[in-house]
Amino acid sequence: MKIILRKDVATLGDAGEVVKVRNGYANNFLIPQGYAIRATEGTLKALEIEKQQQARKIEQQRKNARDLSEKLEQMPLKIHARAGESGKLFGTVTAGDIAEALKQKGVDIDRRKIHLEAPIKTLGKYEAEAKLFMDITAKLSLEVEAEGGASDE
Repeated sequence: MKIILRKDVATLGDAGEVVKVRNGYANNFLIPQGYAIRATEGTLKALEIEKQQQARKIEQQRKNARDLSEKLEQMPLKIHARAGESGKLFGTVTAGDIAEALKQKGVDIDRRKIHLEAPIKTLGKYEAEAKLFMDITAKLSLEVEAEGGASDE
């Protein structure tokens, strides 16, 4: 019997694949558990339409990510942090701080998608990388400045 997998099955294949299995396995396990549906002409056509829609959706997301990448690479980012007279920060600037600075500029990126080589501990100019979509990343240029000058506490 030919079936269309609705969920990934380790021994058979990934969701959306059409596979041939024994009738008993399909009727007694895969179909009742919701892992598969019968592959009829109608379901195969529906699967093709679904794949086309998903491909269009992914292409739109990729285009949006490219546009955002171009916007981010042109956007100068300034992060203000408390620092001593020598330029050493009290604490570090992390991906969370960068995400917050981006949010203030109207761009919402999850902090887990921002990659720093190492936590920033001194004033100066740095680069970070933001993963926007599957294979699209943006280089972020940021400058860490002292917050209101040196503080003596």
